[in-house]
Amino acid sequence: MARKARSLPARAAVTAAVTGVLVAGVSACGASADDDAHPDHRSFALHGRTLTVDSDDAGLEIVAAKGNKAGTVQVTRWFEGKVVVGGGPTVSWSFQDDRLRLRMHCSGLIADCSAKYRIEVPQGVGVDVDEGNGSVRAHGFADALGIHTSNGEVHVTDSTGPLDLRSDNGPIRAEAAASRVHAETSNGPVDLTLGRVPDRVDVTSDNGPVTVALPRAAYHVVKAESDNGGVSVSVPRDDRSPHTVSADSANGKVTVRTAN
Repeated sequence: MARKARSLPARAAVTAAVTGVLVAGVSACGASADDDAHPDHRSFALHGRTLTVDSDDAGLEIVAAKGNKAGTVQVTRWFEGKVVVGGGPTVSWSFQDDRLRLRMHCSGLIADCSAKYRIEVPQGVGVDVDEGNGSVRAHGFADALGIHTSNGEVHVTDSTGPLDLRSDNGPIRAEAAASRVHAETSNGPVDLTLGRVPDRVDVTSDNGPVTVALPRAAYHVVKAESDNGGVSVSVPRDDRSPHTVSADSANGKVTVRTAN
């Protein structure tokens, strides 16, 4: 289902022109989904135990909702946008085979659009997120949670299920009690604070510092390395421990410490 944007107040903008030709795709910053006072809402029937979220360009907040009706995914959408010389901006959502597909079309001489979603998932359901351009926040999951964004921050809180967190360009943060954590970013810091002793932690950053804060226990530190930065490991170490930690950065300090 597509929705056209409401008219917005005029903004000052810089117009780009080439003799005899208008060049599409010039963007102006300023639109904010937070300005949408009348968000849209939809409910989708979930048939399995895993929800896939496929989004091209939006901020996502995904929560495991205690009061959510079993088998139903509740989605709220905020959107603001304006296009000068081009088609009207639109957003759409669809749901098939337990895949929620979120799309935004915003192109023209001057294109200024912003979308965000709150996705409420029944407890007992795992989530797999593929985000093209936008931040992803997730809260309250006891089942497996996988998040990949090509450009944006990943932030997970209050979750106990296994975490697989990836960002091609953006920081990764987690304050959780997960038993297993994989966190990987090509450009950005990784900061994990775990509230219970994990079975396995595997963290990598190609460009950014890595910090892993762990409950007091003995750990088998498989690797703690940095190609360009300091390394500090202050947790008790025991190569016989079943709790393993691997943390490395190609460019940034690596810290593995006991949580305060």
